[in-house]
Amino acid sequence: MKKFPMTVAGEQKLRDELIRLKTVERPKVIEAIAEARGHGDLKENAEYHAAKEQQSFLEGRISEVEGKLANAQIIDVTKLPKNGRVVFGTTVVLINVTTDEEVKYKIVGDDESDLKLGMISVNSPIARAVIGKNEGDTVLVQTPSGEIEYEISSVQYLA
Repeated sequence: MKKFPMTVAGEQKLRDELIRLKTVERPKVIEAIAEARGHGDLKENAEYHAAKEQQSFLEGRISEVEGKLANAQIIDVTKLPKNGRVVFGTTVVLINVTTDEEVKYKIVGDDESDLKLGMISVNSPIARAVIGKNEGDTVLVQTPSGEIEYEISSVQYLA
């Protein structure tokens, strides 16, 4: 089975979600099903069918989260050698060579990525271009609007 990279924070977020799904959401759905059953004829009971559908969705999400955690390769970037090399989990500051605009991204797993928070997927074009490179290197990134040249200003090994 292929392992998927995940940060320590990403793993914790999934574990917290799993606990919430199992201890809060699942009992709510079970209660809703029991209550709907008490309303009589199940064939024409919309509440019952809605609760069963919600249960199906919930159990699917629980299985999905458990699968992701089982196949996760947790990478704690704070324990890696701080040698200026861009690797999974590092935060990289890039300077657009043409515009001098500075951007900062943390390279994370697919499920953790959130561009608004500056967290990009390890499979994104920028991450693929910078991984394995070092502080001070320049890289060309293919974007939908063309090539952009970035200089890797700094590489940070933050939790």
